[in-house]
Amino acid sequence: MAVETKFVVVRKGEEKMTFASKKEADAYDKMLDMAEAFTDWFLQQQPELEESQAETLGLLLAEQKEVVQHILRTSKLPEAVEADVEVSEQDENETVRDIKAA
Repeated sequence: MAVETKFVVVRKGEEKMTFASKKEADAYDKMLDMAEAFTDWFLQQQPELEESQAETLGLLLAEQKEVVQHILRTSKLPEAVEADVEVSEQDENETVRDIKAA
């Protein structure tokens, strides 16, 4: 019989994620703390914002903190993100052309 150790991140009594290592669980928990802080800040700064929208934005900023930090330092998108945006725009333009051709 095998014994497995699992680390579960629990927030407000709800299991969020299960990890095989404490390090991964701690990192995820820290990211959720950051998302919660962003959410609270959004709701303070923009009271008319719906809570679900603030939570979505807070989670996005927390998940993408490296990109956010880069933008704050340089006022530019990181090159990898710029490349993704260009590819996305190119795909969108090709889809529009295909629709018009049809």
